[in-house]
Amino acid sequence: MDIITADLCDEYRDQVKIAEPIFTIYGEKKAFYGPISTVKVYEDNVLVKKALQTIPEGSVLVVDGGGSTRCALLGDNLAEIAVKRKLAGVIVYGCIRDSAEINQMNIGVRALATHPLKSIKQGKGLENIPVQFAGLSFEPGSYLYADEDGILVSDELLVNG
Repeated sequence: MDIITADLCDEYRDQVKIAEPIFTIYGEKKAFYGPISTVKVYEDNVLVKKALQTIPEGSVLVVDGGGSTRCALLGDNLAEIAVKRKLAGVIVYGCIRDSAEINQMNIGVRALATHPLKSIKQGKGLENIPVQFAGLSFEPGSYLYADEDGILVSDELLVNG
């Protein structure tokens, strides 16, 4: 099913929250939607990998990386996990790397930028908590919709695909 955020805004104006347009689009999948799972980390991607390996198929992983642009929280190896597990997409409030490879993968990714340095591996952070960035709160179990025009969040499923 094609997700068109402009149409969703027109039809569900009072039910959607719109993220500030701060993200760059990566991956072959330009439009995606699904229930939100979250991790909150800082320059450490151990919990990102764990979430990608365990959250339900069709989910969108929302990574609150604190907006750091000093290293990458997602690369081609982790993106491949998301593809194999049929996750809908990944939103990274931080950086990714291996963008050329990710752009050839059947996954939707949004991130602030790219950075070649990998993150540390200490396993620090929080899982499945509300996270706030881009002007709104991403709540586990809410729904995220993304396309070339932007990112929306709703408490309820707005489409049936």
